[in-house]
Amino acid sequence: MNITHNKEKMTKKLLSWYDANKRSLPWRDHPSPYAVWVSEIMLQQTRVEAVKPYFNRFMQELPTLQALAECEDDRLIKLWEGLGYYNRVRNMKKSALICMERYHGQLPCEVAQLLQLPGIGLYTAGAIASIAYRIPVCAVDGNVMRVFARILYLEDDISSEAVKNKFRTIIQDYIPNRCDAYNQALMELGALICVPNGTPYCDRCPVSSECIAYQRNDTTRLPLKKAKKQRTIEQHTVLILLHQNKVHLMKRPTQGLLADLYQFDFLEGYYTANEIKKYCSTFATMKRIEPLSASKHIFTHKEWHMQGWLAVIDDLKYENDIWCDQQDLMHTYAIASAFHIYKDIALQALSGAENNES
Repeated sequence: MNITHNKEKMTKKLLSWYDANKRSLPWRDHPSPYAVWVSEIMLQQTRVEAVKPYFNRFMQELPTLQALAECEDDRLIKLWEGLGYYNRVRNMKKSALICMERYHGQLPCEVAQLLQLPGIGLYTAGAIASIAYRIPVCAVDGNVMRVFARILYLEDDISSEAVKNKFRTIIQDYIPNRCDAYNQALMELGALICVPNGTPYCDRCPVSSECIAYQRNDTTRLPLKKAKKQRTIEQHTVLILLHQNKVHLMKRPTQGLLADLYQFDFLEGYYTANEIKKYCSTFATMKRIEPLSASKHIFTHKEWHMQGWLAVIDDLKYENDIWCDQQDLMHTYAIASAFHIYKDIALQALSGAENNES
């Protein structure tokens, strides 16, 4: 078999395909440095379609880097609610404050300066520099490594940091003058055609003729990646406490998992109805209790398996905790996405309580 690969042909075909087929995305249609940065941070661990409404709302409320720097923390977290990985937006505010102090309220264009900002790694720095400032640097993430692993038939473990550096060196040599379009074309190809976890759509790929894995009929095996460690499983009980048309919230610690977000009463292990009554007896009188749906939330290294209870209480002894009504639950407090099924139940319960009173 005559295996061929031509860098110039690949570049020309890829850019032609991108020009004809690229998706219209709000950050792509108006690629200011700030918009590119916000979109790239949001797109980490999150699908494009899920990001769109968050991006539009975020840019409407915080249209400039200065607005982000001046935003109150609770409001910022609320804007991010549902996207998860909240350290992303905390680091964005830290970066915004640095840019206001050092760079006259603008994101720097040099990769070395971008890398000094919290939360910006090599991929994000490359994306901002190339897309917003058209500096010819690569932007290499998992999607791009997958594309090149197949095109060049690279059988390295892409989870290795040394291999990631190897890929960056290789891909940097491919970057043309239209670096902004080229990097986005690679991302688009990886998202739509050269997909993970299954058979890529090689029959629709603009560069299949330059893809060595395709010519060897060996695309699904690549890229190679070391198996992830098995996640640990934790069992918890989520308790929604209702008292006089308000629900009880607790703020998580300032460090660690889901830091500074709000949650309902969160108990280690599975509690029975009698154990819930005993838990509540120290601070209130139980009027009614009912079981709720079970739920599961997956983190990178662990899973929370949760069972839920809703309890209506009276004769509350301690009222200096956080008790919020329906409006505050919707608009003020950022509830960790792990508890969103229970947030919906709490909102329905509060709505029903208000309707019963009216």
